[in-house]
Amino acid sequence: MSMEVTAWNSLYNAMHAQQDRRPFSRATLRRIGGFARPHARRLSAFLLVSTVGAALAVATPLLAGEVMDAIIRAEPLSRVVGLAVVIAVIALAEAGLGLLTRWLSATLGEGLILQLRTAVFDHVQRMPVAFFTRTRTGALVSRLNNDVIGAQHAFSNTLSGVVGNLVTLVLTLVVMVGISWQITLIALVMLPLFVWPARRMGTRLARLEREAANHNAVMGTQMTERFSAPGATLIKLFGHPQHESAEFAVRARRVRDIGVRTAMVQTVFITALTLASALALALVYGLGGFYALRGDMEAGAVVALAMLLTRLYAPLTALASARVEVMSALVSFERVFEILDLRPLVEEKPDARPVPEGPVSVEFDAVRFGYPSADKVSLASLEEVATLDTRGGVEVLHDISFRAEPGQMVALVGSSGAGKSTIAQLLPRLYDADSGAVRLAGVDVRDLTARSIRDTLGMVTQDGHLFHESIRANLLLARPGAGEEELWEVLRRARLDGLIAGLPDGLDTIVGERGYRLSGGERQRLTIARLLLARPRVVVLDEATAHLDSTSEAAVQEALGEALEGRTAVVIAHRLSTIRAADLILVIEEGRVVERGTHTGLLAAGGRYAELYRTQFAEKPADPQRPDPQPTH
Repeated sequence: MSMEVTAWNSLYNAMHAQQDRRPFSRATLRRIGGFARPHARRLSAFLLVSTVGAALAVATPLLAGEVMDAIIRAEPLSRVVGLAVVIAVIALAEAGLGLLTRWLSATLGEGLILQLRTAVFDHVQRMPVAFFTRTRTGALVSRLNNDVIGAQHAFSNTLSGVVGNLVTLVLTLVVMVGISWQITLIALVMLPLFVWPARRMGTRLARLEREAANHNAVMGTQMTERFSAPGATLIKLFGHPQHESAEFAVRARRVRDIGVRTAMVQTVFITALTLASALALALVYGLGGFYALRGDMEAGAVVALAMLLTRLYAPLTALASARVEVMSALVSFERVFEILDLRPLVEEKPDARPVPEGPVSVEFDAVRFGYPSADKVSLASLEEVATLDTRGGVEVLHDISFRAEPGQMVALVGSSGAGKSTIAQLLPRLYDADSGAVRLAGVDVRDLTARSIRDTLGMVTQDGHLFHESIRANLLLARPGAGEEELWEVLRRARLDGLIAGLPDGLDTIVGERGYRLSGGERQRLTIARLLLARPRVVVLDEATAHLDSTSEAAVQEALGEALEGRTAVVIAHRLSTIRAADLILVIEEGRVVERGTHTGLLAAGGRYAELYRTQFAEKPADPQRPDPQPTH
C-alpha cells in the first residue's frame, strides 16, 4: 500500500469515526460475539488468510534486497532469475490471498448486515403504535442503514485491518532491527509526523463534515416536506416561495464553502504526509548508503530497508487510529442493540391460541387504559430530543363495558377526542388495556395469537392510508393469494371498478405517496375494497365514510351493508345518519360511556345523543311525518 493511499485511509477513518467516548460493557462484547458465532469458521479463515498475506508482504522486500546483492556480486544468472521467480510467485500468492480476503470480508460483512437488519426490522414491526407516533422515521431508518453498516465495518474492515497490520508491523520491525537497528530507530522517531497530522486533521475535518451533514439534513427535511403533495399545496396557498428559496440557498452556500475548505485541508494534509514519506525514504537511502559505502551494510539491505519502511508506516498509522475505529464500531453496535432492547408492550404469549371458529362476539369488560409514557416505548435518540417526555399513563378510558353479539353492530359516537378511536385500537391489540379485558369470541385478546386476530378482524381507519405502490399491491396486502377475479369483485362492490378499469395501467396503476394520486373518496373506497377482500368476521370502521361525498357515501354504505351482513361490527361515526340502524349506540365523552341504547330510544331520552343529532341536522330539521331513511344492514 502506497503512503498516499495510507494517508487517505487514515484521514477518512479519523473523519468518519463516531466521536463517542462512552464506555462499553462486557455484555456488549458478548452480544457481538453472539452475532459473530454463526460465522465462526469463516471468521477464523479470514484471520488466517489475513495473517499469511501480511507475512508475505514482508518477504518481498527481503528478496528484492537479495536480488540487488546478487547483481552486485555478479552471481549466476540462474540465482537472479530464481529470486525473481520467487518474487513473482509471492506476488501471485498475495494477489490470490487478497481476492480471498476480500471475498471472506464481503461475505462476513454482508452476512452480518443481513443478520442485524432482519433482526432490527422484525423487532421494530413488533413495536406498539405509540413507538411509531413518537419516533422520527429518518432516525429509525438511519439505525437500519448507517449504524448497521458501522457495525458491519468492525468485521469486514477493522478486525482484518488490526490483525493484518499488527502481524505486518511485528514482522517488519523484527526484520528491520535485524538489518540495522540504528536506521529502524530513526524511522520510528519520524512516526509522529504521520500519526499526529492524521488525528488532528481528521478531527478538524470531522467537525466540518458534521456541520455540512447538519445543513444537508435540514435541506433534506425542507425538500421532503415541501416537495410532498400536501406540503407543496400548503406553500402555494400560504407560503412565501422567495423566502423558502433564500433560506435554502443560505444553507446550500454554506455547504459549498465547507466543501471548498475540506478539499483544501485534505490536499494540504496529503501533500505534507507524502512529503514526509519522501524525506524518510531519503534519510534511509542517505544513511543506508553511508553504511554501505563504509562496508557496514550490503547494498541490498539498503534497498530492503527502503521497501520495508513503506510497509512500516502504513500499519503504524493504521493501528494508531485503530482504537477510534474500534470504538466507532462498538458505538454502532450499541445503537443497534438499543433498538433490540426496546421491549414491545404488546407481546404474544407462548401458549396463545387462535380465535375460535364460527361467528365472533366482541366484548369490553370494565376496560381502563392510559397511553404509555415515552420512556416506555421510545428512545431520546430516535425522537432527536435531549430527554424523553416522562408524562403519560394518564387514564383516558374509564370502565368501558359493552358487548356486541355475533352479527350485531355497535356504534360509538361522541365529541372529538372522547376516546372512540382508542377503544377501536384495543380490539386488534394495537395497545393492551391496563385493566379489564377485551374479548373476541369470549377469549381475552391477550390470550390469542396475533395472526388469528389479524385474520379475524378487519379495520378501516379514517385516514385511508395507502402505500406508494400499485392498486393491486395495496389490495393484496389484505390477502396475498387473491386472484384477479376476486380483486375486480371487491372493486365492484366498493364502486371503484369503473374508475380502475378506465386507468391506463388498471390494477397496476401506482397510487402515489399515501395514495395522493387518488381523491379522498377514492382512497377511502379502495381501503374498503381491501377490507372486503380480507373477509374478516369482525369489522371495525373508524370514520370509514368521513371523506365521501353524498353520492359516494350512499354507494359505499350499500357495499358496507353487504360486507357487514352476518358479521360483528364496531363502527365509529361522526355522521349519525350512517348508524341509525345500529343494534347498540354508545355515546362516549371523556373516556366514559355516558349513554347507551338504540337510535330511537336515545332520541327519545333527550340526552347527549339527541343534542348531537339536533346539532348535526339543525339546518335540515326532520319531517315528523317522514321516518328517517334506514341504510342497508
